[in-house]
Amino acid sequence: MTIIRYTPIKEIPKIRETLRATFKAGVTRPLEWRKHQLYQLARLAQNEADAICDALNKDLSKPRLEVLRTEVGNIVERATKSAQKLDVWAAPEHPDVPDWQKGWKPTILKAPRGTVLIMSPWNYPFILTFQPLIGAIAAGCCAAIKPSEVSPHLSQLISDLLPKYLDPSAYQIVNGAVPETTRLLELQWDHIFYTGNGRVARILAVAAAKHLTPLALELGGKCPVLVDSTYDMDLAAKRILWGKCNNAGQICVAPDYIIVPRSKQGEFVESLKKAYKTFFPDSALGASHYGSIVNDSHFHRLSSLLERTKGEKVTDIIEGRKDAARKRIEPTVVKNVQDGDPLLEEELFGPILPIIPVDSLDEAFAFINARPHPLVLYAFTEDPNIKQRRALCLPFTVCFISRKHFIVIDETQSGGLVFNDTFQQLTVDELPFAGVGESGYGYQVMKYTYDTYTQLRSSVDIPKEAERSLQLRYPPHGPEAVKALSRAVHLPIPQSALNGH
Repeated sequence: MTIIRYTPIKEIPKIRETLRATFKAGVTRPLEWRKHQLYQLARLAQNEADAICDALNKDLSKPRLEVLRTEVGNIVERATKSAQKLDVWAAPEHPDVPDWQKGWKPTILKAPRGTVLIMSPWNYPFILTFQPLIGAIAAGCCAAIKPSEVSPHLSQLISDLLPKYLDPSAYQIVNGAVPETTRLLELQWDHIFYTGNGRVARILAVAAAKHLTPLALELGGKCPVLVDSTYDMDLAAKRILWGKCNNAGQICVAPDYIIVPRSKQGEFVESLKKAYKTFFPDSALGASHYGSIVNDSHFHRLSSLLERTKGEKVTDIIEGRKDAARKRIEPTVVKNVQDGDPLLEEELFGPILPIIPVDSLDEAFAFINARPHPLVLYAFTEDPNIKQRRALCLPFTVCFISRKHFIVIDETQSGGLVFNDTFQQLTVDELPFAGVGESGYGYQVMKYTYDTYTQLRSSVDIPKEAERSLQLRYPPHGPEAVKALSRAVHLPIPQSALNGH
Protein backbone atom coordinates (compact mmCIF):
# COMPACT_ATOMS: atom_id res chain seq x y z
CA MET A 1 0.00 0.00 0.00
CA THR A 2 1.19 3.51 -0.80
CA ILE A 3 2.20 5.56 2.22
CA ILE A 4 0.67 9.02 2.11
CA ARG A 5 3.00 11.84 2.97
CA TYR A 6 1.17 13.11 6.01
CA THR A 7 1.09 16.84 6.67
CA PRO A 8 3.22 17.73 9.70
CA ILE A 9 0.85 18.63 12.52
CA LYS A 10 2.77 21.82 13.31
CA GLU A 11 2.11 23.00 9.73
CA ILE A 12 -1.68 22.72 9.96
CA PRO A 13 -2.29 26.05 11.78
CA LYS A 14 0.06 27.75 9.28
CA ILE A 15 -1.99 26.35 6.40
CA ARG A 16 -5.17 27.72 7.95
CA GLU A 17 -3.54 31.14 8.45
CA THR A 18 -2.30 31.21 4.85
CA LEU A 19 -5.82 30.49 3.61
CA ARG A 20 -7.34 33.13 5.90
CA ALA A 21 -4.83 35.73 4.77
CA THR A 22 -5.67 35.00 1.14
CA PHE A 23 -9.37 35.36 1.84
CA LYS A 24 -8.95 38.59 3.80
CA ALA A 25 -6.82 40.01 0.98
CA GLY A 26 -9.81 39.59 -1.36
CA VAL A 27 -8.02 37.26 -3.79
CA THR A 28 -11.05 34.97 -4.16
CA ARG A 29 -13.66 37.72 -4.57
CA PRO A 30 -13.52 38.46 -8.34
CA LEU A 31 -15.88 36.24 -10.32
CA GLU A 32 -13.41 35.88 -13.17
CA TRP A 33 -10.79 34.51 -10.74
CA ARG A 34 -13.31 31.96 -9.43
CA LYS A 35 -14.25 30.92 -12.96
CA HIS A 36 -10.59 30.38 -13.81
CA GLN A 37 -10.12 28.14 -10.76
CA LEU A 38 -13.24 26.15 -11.70
CA TYR A 39 -12.00 25.65 -15.24
CA GLN A 40 -8.63 24.61 -13.84
CA LEU A 41 -10.32 22.02 -11.65
CA ALA A 42 -12.13 20.69 -14.73
CA ARG A 43 -8.77 20.52 -16.52
CA LEU A 44 -7.26 18.61 -13.60
CA ALA A 45 -9.98 15.97 -13.86
CA GLN A 46 -9.78 15.81 -17.65
CA ASN A 47 -6.00 15.87 -18.08
CA GLU A 48 -5.25 13.48 -15.23
CA ALA A 49 -8.03 10.96 -15.89
CA ASP A 50 -5.62 8.07 -16.49
CA ALA A 51 -3.74 8.70 -13.25
CA ILE A 52 -7.02 9.02 -11.32
CA CYS A 53 -8.31 5.72 -12.74
CA ASP A 54 -5.03 4.02 -11.89
CA ALA A 55 -5.08 5.31 -8.30
CA LEU A 56 -8.66 4.21 -7.71
CA ASN A 57 -7.96 0.82 -9.21
CA LYS A 58 -5.15 0.39 -6.69
CA ASP A 59 -7.27 1.62 -3.78
CA LEU A 60 -10.61 -0.04 -4.60
CA SER A 61 -10.14 -2.13 -7.75
CA LYS A 62 -12.59 0.31 -9.31
CA PRO A 63 -13.32 -0.42 -12.97
CA ARG A 64 -12.04 2.31 -15.29
CA LEU A 65 -15.44 3.00 -16.85
CA GLU A 66 -17.05 3.37 -13.43
CA VAL A 67 -14.41 5.95 -12.42
CA LEU A 68 -14.80 7.90 -15.66
CA ARG A 69 -18.60 7.79 -15.49
CA THR A 70 -19.25 8.45 -11.82
CA GLU A 71 -16.26 10.51 -10.69
CA VAL A 72 -14.06 12.13 -13.33
CA GLY A 73 -16.75 13.03 -15.85
CA ASN A 74 -19.02 14.55 -13.21
CA ILE A 75 -16.27 16.86 -11.96
CA VAL A 76 -15.40 18.02 -15.48
CA GLU A 77 -19.04 18.74 -16.22
CA ARG A 78 -20.05 20.29 -12.89
CA ALA A 79 -16.99 22.50 -12.54
CA THR A 80 -17.49 23.78 -16.08
CA LYS A 81 -21.23 24.35 -15.67
CA SER A 82 -20.70 26.09 -12.33
CA ALA A 83 -18.28 28.54 -13.94
CA GLN A 84 -20.79 29.20 -16.71
CA LYS A 85 -23.65 29.81 -14.28
CA LEU A 86 -21.69 31.79 -11.70
CA ASP A 87 -22.74 35.24 -12.89
CA VAL A 88 -26.39 34.35 -12.34
CA TRP A 89 -25.80 32.65 -8.98
CA ALA A 90 -23.71 35.50 -7.60
CA ALA A 91 -25.92 38.34 -8.81
CA PRO A 92 -27.49 40.45 -6.02
CA GLU A 93 -31.21 39.93 -5.57
CA HIS A 94 -33.76 42.69 -5.10
CA PRO A 95 -36.81 41.42 -3.22
CA ASP A 96 -40.28 42.79 -3.89
CA VAL A 97 -41.18 45.18 -1.08
CA PRO A 98 -43.99 47.69 -0.38
CA ASP A 99 -43.77 50.94 -2.35
CA TRP A 100 -42.75 52.99 0.67
CA GLN A 101 -39.63 50.79 1.15
CA LYS A 102 -38.49 50.60 -2.48
CA GLY A 103 -36.39 53.76 -2.14
CA TRP A 104 -34.32 51.96 0.51
CA LYS A 105 -32.86 49.70 -2.19
CA PRO A 106 -33.37 46.40 -0.27
CA THR A 107 -30.76 43.97 -1.60
CA ILE A 108 -29.63 40.42 -0.88
CA LEU A 109 -25.89 40.22 -1.42
CA LYS A 110 -24.07 36.91 -1.98
CA ALA A 111 -21.08 36.84 0.37
CA PRO A 112 -18.56 33.98 0.72
CA ARG A 113 -18.50 32.44 4.19
CA GLY A 114 -14.72 32.56 4.39
CA THR A 115 -12.19 29.79 4.99
CA VAL A 116 -13.75 26.33 4.98
CA LEU A 117 -12.74 22.75 5.76
CA ILE A 118 -13.74 19.87 3.47
CA MET A 119 -13.39 16.30 4.74
CA SER A 120 -14.01 13.55 2.19
CA PRO A 121 -14.45 9.74 2.39
CA TRP A 122 -12.68 6.81 0.77
CA ASN A 123 -15.49 5.22 -1.22
CA TYR A 124 -15.83 7.86 -3.97
CA PRO A 125 -12.79 9.89 -3.00
CA PHE A 126 -12.39 11.94 -6.17
CA ILE A 127 -15.89 13.26 -6.69
CA LEU A 128 -16.66 13.57 -2.97
CA THR A 129 -13.52 15.63 -2.48
CA PHE A 130 -13.99 17.94 -5.44
CA GLN A 131 -17.77 18.23 -5.60
CA PRO A 132 -17.85 20.23 -2.32
CA LEU A 133 -14.76 22.14 -3.49
CA ILE A 134 -16.57 23.26 -6.66
CA GLY A 135 -19.14 25.03 -4.49
CA ALA A 136 -16.47 26.54 -2.26
CA ILE A 137 -14.58 27.94 -5.26
CA ALA A 138 -17.76 29.26 -6.86
CA ALA A 139 -18.79 30.98 -3.62
CA GLY A 140 -15.40 32.67 -3.26
CA CYS A 141 -14.16 30.70 -0.25
CA CYS A 142 -10.70 29.41 0.53
CA ALA A 143 -10.52 25.74 1.52
CA ALA A 144 -8.44 23.19 3.35
CA ILE A 145 -9.16 19.70 2.02
CA LYS A 146 -8.70 16.58 4.13
CA PRO A 147 -9.02 13.44 1.94
CA SER A 148 -9.33 9.98 3.43
CA GLU A 149 -6.20 8.08 4.42
CA VAL A 150 -8.10 4.84 3.62
CA SER A 151 -7.73 5.55 -0.12
CA PRO A 152 -4.01 6.40 -0.05
CA HIS A 153 -3.15 6.33 -3.76
CA LEU A 154 -5.88 8.81 -4.66
CA SER A 155 -5.18 11.01 -1.63
CA GLN A 156 -1.51 11.28 -2.48
CA LEU A 157 -2.29 11.89 -6.15
CA ILE A 158 -4.61 14.83 -5.51
CA SER A 159 -2.10 16.20 -3.01
CA ASP A 160 0.49 16.23 -5.79
CA LEU A 161 -1.84 17.54 -8.49
CA LEU A 162 -3.81 20.27 -6.75
CA PRO A 163 -1.04 22.91 -6.55
CA LYS A 164 -0.29 22.36 -10.26
CA TYR A 165 -3.80 23.44 -11.22
CA LEU A 166 -5.27 25.58 -8.42
CA ASP A 167 -3.95 28.59 -6.52
CA PRO A 168 -2.10 27.06 -3.53
CA SER A 169 -2.60 30.21 -1.48
CA ALA A 170 -6.35 29.53 -1.58
CA TYR A 171 -6.66 25.72 -1.71
CA GLN A 172 -4.47 23.25 0.14
CA ILE A 173 -4.52 19.54 0.98
CA VAL A 174 -4.00 18.27 4.52
CA ASN A 175 -3.15 14.57 4.55
CA GLY A 176 -3.20 12.43 7.66
CA ALA A 177 -5.24 10.28 10.01
CA VAL A 178 -6.72 10.85 13.48
CA PRO A 179 -3.99 13.17 14.91
CA GLU A 180 -4.07 15.44 11.87
CA THR A 181 -7.86 15.48 11.80
CA THR A 182 -7.97 16.27 15.51
CA ARG A 183 -5.67 19.25 14.99
CA LEU A 184 -7.79 20.52 12.11
CA LEU A 185 -10.91 20.36 14.28
CA GLU A 186 -9.25 22.33 17.07
CA LEU A 187 -9.04 25.32 14.74
CA GLN A 188 -11.81 27.73 13.83
CA TRP A 189 -13.33 27.38 10.35
CA ASP A 190 -16.12 29.35 8.73
CA HIS A 191 -17.82 26.17 7.51
CA ILE A 192 -17.12 22.43 7.62
CA PHE A 193 -18.33 20.02 4.96
CA TYR A 194 -18.04 16.35 5.95
CA THR A 195 -19.00 13.23 4.03
CA GLY A 196 -18.80 9.99 5.99
CA ASN A 197 -20.48 8.20 8.89
CA GLY A 198 -22.55 9.28 11.86
CA ARG A 199 -19.99 8.26 14.49
CA VAL A 200 -17.35 10.64 13.16
CA ALA A 201 -19.99 13.27 12.39
CA ARG A 202 -20.90 13.46 16.07
CA ILE A 203 -17.25 14.14 16.93
CA LEU A 204 -17.15 16.86 14.28
CA ALA A 205 -20.37 18.43 15.52
CA VAL A 206 -19.00 18.70 19.07
CA ALA A 207 -15.75 20.23 17.82
CA ALA A 208 -17.58 22.66 15.53
CA ALA A 209 -19.93 23.73 18.34
CA LYS A 210 -16.98 25.15 20.29
CA HIS A 211 -16.52 27.72 17.52
CA LEU A 212 -20.22 27.92 16.47
CA THR A 213 -19.10 26.66 13.07
CA PRO A 214 -21.89 25.68 10.66
CA LEU A 215 -21.76 22.17 9.22
CA ALA A 216 -22.92 20.22 6.20
CA LEU A 217 -23.03 16.48 6.95
CA GLU A 218 -23.65 13.85 4.27
CA LEU A 219 -23.91 10.61 6.22
CA GLY A 220 -25.84 7.97 4.35
CA GLY A 221 -27.72 5.26 6.22
CA LYS A 222 -29.83 2.23 5.35
CA CYS A 223 -31.67 3.12 2.14
CA PRO A 224 -34.80 0.96 1.80
CA VAL A 225 -36.44 -0.23 -1.41
CA LEU A 226 -40.19 -0.81 -1.68
CA VAL A 227 -41.34 -3.08 -4.52
CA ASP A 228 -45.01 -3.06 -5.49
CA SER A 229 -46.54 -6.46 -6.28
CA THR A 230 -47.80 -5.12 -9.63
CA TYR A 231 -44.43 -3.84 -10.79
CA ASP A 232 -42.35 -5.69 -13.40
CA MET A 233 -40.15 -7.88 -11.17
CA ASP A 234 -37.49 -8.46 -13.84
CA LEU A 235 -37.05 -4.72 -14.40
CA ALA A 236 -37.05 -3.91 -10.68
CA ALA A 237 -34.48 -6.63 -9.99
CA LYS A 238 -32.19 -5.46 -12.79
CA ARG A 239 -32.28 -1.82 -11.67
CA ILE A 240 -31.85 -2.65 -7.99
CA LEU A 241 -29.00 -5.11 -8.54
CA TRP A 242 -27.23 -2.62 -10.80
CA GLY A 243 -27.48 -0.04 -8.02
CA LYS A 244 -26.08 -2.48 -5.49
CA CYS A 245 -23.15 -3.46 -7.70
CA ASN A 246 -21.80 0.08 -8.08
CA ASN A 247 -18.51 0.14 -6.18
CA ALA A 248 -19.52 -3.25 -4.70
CA GLY A 249 -22.24 -1.54 -2.69
CA GLN A 250 -19.83 0.86 -1.00
CA ILE A 251 -21.83 4.03 -1.49
CA CYS A 252 -24.27 5.87 0.75
CA VAL A 253 -27.18 5.73 -1.73
CA ALA A 254 -26.88 1.99 -2.44
CA PRO A 255 -30.09 -0.03 -1.94
CA ASP A 256 -29.60 -1.40 1.57
CA TYR A 257 -32.63 -3.67 2.05
CA ILE A 258 -35.67 -4.58 0.00
CA ILE A 259 -39.28 -4.83 1.16
CA VAL A 260 -41.52 -6.98 -1.05
CA PRO A 261 -44.97 -8.55 -0.70
CA ARG A 262 -44.52 -11.99 0.86
CA SER A 263 -46.28 -13.61 -2.08
CA LYS A 264 -43.80 -12.06 -4.54
CA GLN A 265 -40.53 -12.79 -2.75
CA GLY A 266 -39.80 -15.97 -4.71
CA GLU A 267 -40.47 -14.35 -8.07
CA PHE A 268 -38.31 -11.37 -7.16
CA VAL A 269 -35.40 -13.60 -6.13
CA GLU A 270 -35.60 -15.46 -9.45
CA SER A 271 -35.51 -12.10 -11.24
CA LEU A 272 -32.39 -11.13 -9.30
CA LYS A 273 -30.75 -14.38 -10.42
CA LYS A 274 -31.54 -13.60 -14.06
CA ALA A 275 -30.13 -10.08 -13.71
CA TYR A 276 -26.97 -11.40 -12.08
CA LYS A 277 -26.36 -13.88 -14.91
CA THR A 278 -26.76 -11.05 -17.41
CA PHE A 279 -24.29 -8.78 -15.58
CA PHE A 280 -21.78 -11.48 -14.66
CA PRO A 281 -22.01 -14.55 -16.93
CA ASP A 282 -18.84 -15.99 -15.35
CA SER A 283 -19.29 -14.73 -11.75
CA ALA A 284 -18.64 -11.29 -10.31
CA LEU A 285 -15.54 -12.49 -8.46
CA GLY A 286 -13.37 -12.31 -11.55
CA ALA A 287 -15.24 -9.62 -13.48
CA SER A 288 -13.21 -6.58 -14.52
CA HIS A 289 -16.31 -4.37 -14.14
CA TYR A 290 -16.87 -5.24 -10.46
CA GLY A 291 -14.98 -3.67 -7.56
CA SER A 292 -13.38 -4.98 -4.38
CA ILE A 293 -13.99 -4.25 -0.71
CA VAL A 294 -11.73 -1.42 0.42
CA ASN A 295 -9.66 -3.27 3.04
CA ASP A 296 -9.43 -6.41 5.16
CA SER A 297 -11.34 -4.84 8.04
CA HIS A 298 -14.43 -4.16 5.94
CA PHE A 299 -14.10 -7.52 4.20
CA HIS A 300 -14.17 -9.33 7.56
CA ARG A 301 -17.03 -7.13 8.80
CA LEU A 302 -19.20 -8.11 5.82
CA SER A 303 -18.16 -11.76 6.07
CA SER A 304 -19.16 -11.76 9.74
CA LEU A 305 -22.58 -10.33 8.90
CA LEU A 306 -23.17 -13.13 6.41
CA GLU A 307 -22.16 -15.70 9.01
CA ARG A 308 -24.42 -14.23 11.71
CA THR A 309 -27.57 -13.55 9.70
CA LYS A 310 -30.67 -15.64 10.51
CA GLY A 311 -32.01 -15.08 7.00
CA GLU A 312 -31.81 -17.63 4.19
CA LYS A 313 -28.89 -17.15 1.83
CA VAL A 314 -30.02 -17.65 -1.74
CA THR A 315 -27.97 -20.47 -3.24
CA ASP A 316 -27.33 -21.20 -6.90
CA ILE A 317 -25.80 -18.12 -8.52
CA ILE A 318 -26.03 -15.33 -5.89
CA GLU A 319 -24.89 -17.13 -2.76
CA GLY A 320 -22.09 -14.88 -1.57
CA ARG A 321 -18.91 -16.52 -2.76
CA LYS A 322 -15.78 -14.72 -1.59
CA ASP A 323 -12.19 -14.20 -2.66
CA ALA A 324 -10.27 -13.08 0.42
CA ALA A 325 -7.01 -12.52 -1.48
CA ARG A 326 -8.68 -9.95 -3.74
CA LYS A 327 -11.10 -8.75 -1.01
CA ARG A 328 -14.08 -9.57 -3.22
CA ILE A 329 -17.58 -10.63 -2.21
CA GLU A 330 -20.04 -11.32 -4.99
CA PRO A 331 -23.52 -9.80 -4.75
CA THR A 332 -25.31 -11.81 -2.06
CA VAL A 333 -29.08 -12.10 -1.61
CA VAL A 334 -30.53 -13.09 1.76
CA LYS A 335 -34.29 -13.68 1.90
CA ASN A 336 -36.79 -13.94 4.77
CA VAL A 337 -34.84 -11.47 6.87
CA GLN A 338 -36.64 -10.56 10.08
CA ASP A 339 -36.52 -7.49 12.30
CA GLY A 340 -33.51 -7.67 14.62
CA ASP A 341 -31.31 -9.53 12.13
CA PRO A 342 -27.59 -8.58 12.09
CA LEU A 343 -28.02 -7.41 8.48
CA LEU A 344 -30.34 -4.67 9.73
CA GLU A 345 -28.10 -3.35 12.52
CA GLU A 346 -26.21 -0.71 10.53
CA GLU A 347 -25.57 0.49 7.00
CA LEU A 348 -24.24 -2.52 5.10
CA PHE A 349 -21.89 -0.62 2.76
CA GLY A 350 -21.25 -3.76 0.79
CA PRO A 351 -22.80 -6.09 -1.83
CA ILE A 352 -25.38 -7.77 0.44
CA LEU A 353 -29.11 -7.51 -0.33
CA PRO A 354 -31.47 -8.50 2.51
CA ILE A 355 -35.11 -9.10 1.52
CA ILE A 356 -37.86 -8.43 4.07
CA PRO A 357 -41.25 -9.94 3.12
CA VAL A 358 -44.35 -8.12 4.45
CA ASP A 359 -48.10 -8.56 4.24
CA SER A 360 -49.24 -4.95 3.88
CA LEU A 361 -48.03 -1.50 2.97
CA ASP A 362 -48.70 -0.28 6.49
CA GLU A 363 -46.34 -2.99 7.72
CA ALA A 364 -43.74 -1.80 5.21
CA PHE A 365 -44.10 1.83 6.31
CA ALA A 366 -43.94 0.84 9.97
CA PHE A 367 -40.72 -1.07 9.31
CA ILE A 368 -39.12 1.91 7.53
CA ASN A 369 -40.36 4.51 10.00
CA ALA A 370 -39.10 2.56 13.02
CA ARG A 371 -35.57 3.31 11.80
CA PRO A 372 -33.53 6.50 11.33
CA HIS A 373 -34.53 8.51 8.28
CA PRO A 374 -32.59 7.22 5.25
CA LEU A 375 -30.65 9.28 2.76
CA VAL A 376 -32.80 7.90 -0.07
CA LEU A 377 -36.00 5.88 -0.22
CA TYR A 378 -36.54 3.88 -3.41
CA ALA A 379 -40.03 2.77 -4.45
CA PHE A 380 -40.90 0.67 -7.49
CA THR A 381 -44.54 1.25 -8.40
CA GLU A 382 -46.64 2.49 -11.31
CA ASP A 383 -49.84 3.32 -9.50
CA PRO A 384 -52.42 4.32 -12.15
CA ASN A 385 -55.03 5.86 -9.88
CA ILE A 386 -53.17 8.94 -8.69
CA LYS A 387 -55.36 9.45 -5.63
CA GLN A 388 -54.83 9.68 -1.93
CA ARG A 389 -56.37 7.25 0.46
CA ARG A 390 -56.40 7.59 4.23
CA ALA A 391 -58.09 4.32 5.19
CA LEU A 392 -56.28 1.51 6.97
CA CYS A 393 -54.20 -0.60 4.66
CA LEU A 394 -55.65 -3.65 2.99
CA PRO A 395 -53.45 -6.56 1.91
CA PHE A 396 -50.31 -5.38 0.10
CA THR A 397 -51.56 -5.93 -3.47
CA VAL A 398 -54.86 -4.08 -3.05
CA CYS A 399 -53.29 -1.40 -0.91
CA PHE A 400 -50.44 -0.55 -3.21
CA ILE A 401 -52.70 -0.37 -6.25
CA SER A 402 -55.19 1.94 -4.55
CA ARG A 403 -52.67 4.23 -2.90
CA LYS A 404 -50.45 6.62 -4.80
CA HIS A 405 -46.96 8.10 -4.79
CA PHE A 406 -48.20 10.81 -2.45
CA ILE A 407 -48.79 8.20 0.24
CA VAL A 408 -45.11 7.27 0.11
CA ILE A 409 -44.27 10.96 0.35
CA ASP A 410 -46.70 11.67 3.19
CA GLU A 411 -46.02 8.64 5.34
CA THR A 412 -42.22 8.43 5.20
CA GLN A 413 -39.23 10.73 5.66
CA SER A 414 -35.97 10.57 3.73
CA GLY A 415 -33.40 12.86 2.22
CA GLY A 416 -34.48 11.91 -1.31
CA LEU A 417 -37.26 9.87 -2.89
CA VAL A 418 -36.75 7.94 -6.12
CA PHE A 419 -39.44 6.06 -8.00
CA ASN A 420 -38.67 3.12 -10.28
CA ASP A 421 -34.87 3.20 -10.45
CA THR A 422 -31.74 3.53 -8.32
CA PHE A 423 -28.93 6.11 -8.47
CA GLN A 424 -30.47 8.17 -11.28
CA GLN A 425 -31.23 11.05 -8.91
CA LEU A 426 -27.48 11.68 -8.82
CA THR A 427 -27.46 12.56 -12.52
CA VAL A 428 -29.89 15.48 -12.15
CA ASP A 429 -27.66 18.48 -11.37
CA GLU A 430 -30.66 20.71 -10.72
CA LEU A 431 -31.83 18.67 -7.71
CA PRO A 432 -30.44 19.16 -4.20
CA PHE A 433 -28.71 16.22 -2.56
CA ALA A 434 -29.13 16.04 1.20
CA GLY A 435 -30.02 13.84 4.12
CA VAL A 436 -32.43 14.35 6.99
CA GLY A 437 -31.96 13.45 10.64
CA GLU A 438 -29.44 10.63 11.03
CA SER A 439 -28.60 10.72 7.31
CA GLY A 440 -27.24 14.25 7.63
CA TYR A 441 -28.08 17.84 6.80
CA GLY A 442 -26.95 20.54 4.42
CA TYR A 443 -27.34 20.60 0.63
CA GLN A 444 -24.96 20.00 -2.24
CA VAL A 445 -24.52 19.66 -6.02
CA MET A 446 -24.07 22.66 -8.30
CA LYS A 447 -25.99 25.74 -7.08
CA TYR A 448 -26.92 23.99 -3.83
CA THR A 449 -23.24 23.57 -2.95
CA TYR A 450 -22.65 27.21 -3.89
CA ASP A 451 -25.51 28.19 -1.58
CA THR A 452 -24.03 26.12 1.26
CA TYR A 453 -20.87 28.26 1.25
CA THR A 454 -22.67 31.55 0.65
CA GLN A 455 -24.02 33.97 3.24
CA LEU A 456 -27.13 35.86 2.18
CA ARG A 457 -26.13 39.34 3.34
CA SER A 458 -29.06 41.74 3.66
CA SER A 459 -28.58 45.38 2.76
CA VAL A 460 -30.69 48.56 2.77
CA ASP A 461 -29.71 52.13 1.97
CA ILE A 462 -32.10 54.61 3.61
CA PRO A 463 -32.09 57.96 1.76
CA LYS A 464 -32.45 61.32 3.48
CA GLU A 465 -35.76 61.78 1.68
CA ALA A 466 -37.24 58.92 3.73
CA GLU A 467 -37.09 61.01 6.91
CA ARG A 468 -40.63 62.33 6.45
CA SER A 469 -42.12 58.82 6.52
CA LEU A 470 -39.89 57.83 9.45
CA GLN A 471 -40.72 60.84 11.60
CA LEU A 472 -43.48 59.04 13.52
CA ARG A 473 -41.01 56.61 15.12
CA TYR A 474 -39.32 59.24 17.23
CA PRO A 475 -40.61 59.85 20.78
CA PRO A 476 -42.67 61.24 22.32
CA HIS A 477 -45.54 59.32 20.68
CA GLY A 478 -48.93 60.92 20.51
CA PRO A 479 -52.21 59.02 19.91
CA GLU A 480 -51.91 59.24 16.13
CA ALA A 481 -48.35 57.97 16.19
CA VAL A 482 -49.28 55.06 18.48
CA LYS A 483 -52.13 54.11 16.15
CA ALA A 484 -49.92 54.23 13.06
CA LEU A 485 -46.99 52.37 14.61
CA SER A 486 -49.19 49.58 15.98
CA ARG A 487 -51.48 49.16 12.99
CA ALA A 488 -50.15 45.64 12.18
CA VAL A 489 -51.59 44.40 15.48
CA HIS A 490 -55.09 45.13 14.16
CA LEU A 491 -54.79 43.66 10.67
CA PRO A 492 -57.80 41.48 9.70
CA ILE A 493 -57.03 37.76 9.67
CA PRO A 494 -58.76 35.79 6.88
CA GLN A 495 -60.97 32.82 7.67
CA SER A 496 -59.46 29.46 6.73
CA ALA A 497 -61.25 26.44 5.30
CA LEU A 498 -60.89 24.67 8.65
CA ASN A 499 -62.48 27.41 10.77
CA GLY A 500 -65.35 25.96 12.77
CA HIS A 501 -64.26 22.33 12.31
